[in-house]
Amino acid sequence: MRTSHRSLLGVAAAVVLLSGCANMSDTQRRTATGAGVGAVAGAVVGAATGGSVGTGAVIGAGVGALGTYIWSQHMEQQRRDMEQATRGTGVGVVQTADNQLKLDIPSDISFDTGRSDIKANFAPILERFAEGLRNNPNAEVRIVGHTDSTGSDAINNPLSLARAESARNFLTMRGVSGARIQVEGRGSHQPVASNDTLDGRARNRRVEIYVGERPRG
Repeated sequence: MRTSHRSLLGVAAAVVLLSGCANMSDTQRRTATGAGVGAVAGAVVGAATGGSVGTGAVIGAGVGALGTYIWSQHMEQQRRDMEQATRGTGVGVVQTADNQLKLDIPSDISFDTGRSDIKANFAPILERFAEGLRNNPNAEVRIVGHTDSTGSDAINNPLSLARAESARNFLTMRGVSGARIQVEGRGSHQPVASNDTLDGRARNRRVEIYVGERPRG
């Protein structure tokens, strides 16, 4: 067990050294950190299950690196473009903790109540978004539709999915491969505000779009 502890300390030290190299780009540093976190996790599992700490670290490093999104120049440019395209609209544009670009699109921009067709003021935002995706073929997209709690799951669940599908179809018609786009409908099950007020229900009727870029192999 003492040997295992020394191995774990060695792996942890390697993580610090990898992520702290002065000549690494931000992209390389994030990938190395992801690999390092995976390595530590793999080493712990390997030691706990009686296996090799070293083998667990190697496997974990691979998983950690593959699971990491990078924040490239393409991603930064798309963030800036979307901030400009959505200024004053109420659409939220943020970089998530795991380096995805997230667009939080409220109902007054995206869809009318009970409908899944794209509103006129949502179309220019998606146009600009599609342009950014065409310039970054390595990015993958996830579109998630939400509703408020008015009505039953039998209505809300397919409606939320239909809204996500409408956004996907808009993007594919503008040259973005549908193979890069995943759609989900969450119905009313993930509210961000109380459904007891008009304002809260309006906030819950939303579409979230996530963009992530994987490191190149």
